[in-house]
Amino acid sequence: MTSVSDCFESLKKRSECAFIPFLTAGDPDLQTTAKALKVLDRAGADLIELGVPYSDPLADGPVIQAAATRALRRGVKLENVLQVVQDVAPEIKAPIILFTYYNPIYYRGIEAFLKQISEAGVKGLVVPDLPLEEAESLLKPAAEEGVEVTLLVAPTSPRERIEAIAKKSQGFIYLVSVTGVTGMRAAMQSRVKDLLQSLRSATDKPIGVGFGISTPEQAKQVQAWGADAVIVGSAFVKRLAEGTPDSGLAAIEEFCGSLKQAIS
Repeated sequence: MTSVSDCFESLKKRSECAFIPFLTAGDPDLQTTAKALKVLDRAGADLIELGVPYSDPLADGPVIQAAATRALRRGVKLENVLQVVQDVAPEIKAPIILFTYYNPIYYRGIEAFLKQISEAGVKGLVVPDLPLEEAESLLKPAAEEGVEVTLLVAPTSPRERIEAIAKKSQGFIYLVSVTGVTGMRAAMQSRVKDLLQSLRSATDKPIGVGFGISTPEQAKQVQAWGADAVIVGSAFVKRLAEGTPDSGLAAIEEFCGSLKQAIS
């Protein structure tokens, strides 16, 4: 498994757009999560975002919130999630990016948390409620552990803040395509194109677009607007949760293949 930056560099040399699916760890169960990581890696995922269940997920829409609630009710904790990563990491090529809120990091201690996830095989970290003003406390120790912390740019961010976030973000920059929480949308807002252009003029780092993308057509549109990566979450979480674990795995494998093909 390579680093997040190396993965993007390799894709850039091949003029490819990265595809990043998102899963909520532990839904429907940890065994299925382990299988799902392998399935997505096989089906064309370039990187995989893995969400740690959290009781107060401010950035997550109803689909991911419900998945996190189900996982928490089954007793899924960070240690369980990292055990899955440790077991699966040697078998997949897609770097795993952990998606978690700041409170669990603060509770464990920044250095201890980063050492724990690095040893498990995590290559990237997204913390949606980490403000830019406090990011430095995480960025430097994360770099020392070989974990790249990707910062988010909101659609409402002013130009100066966009430039500051772009400068500090590691691996890539996560452009949030909508105002509000994650979730499936009927159409992509055309302002995403303007946001991409504005961000592109501020940085040469890869830009990933997420929140609201749920179809191959939307993925292709975002790629055409200039994204270096397309991130899809709720649509995967929903498919994996429906029916039996086996039918859910089959559904996300087919869906992942169709999305990767759309941007290839």
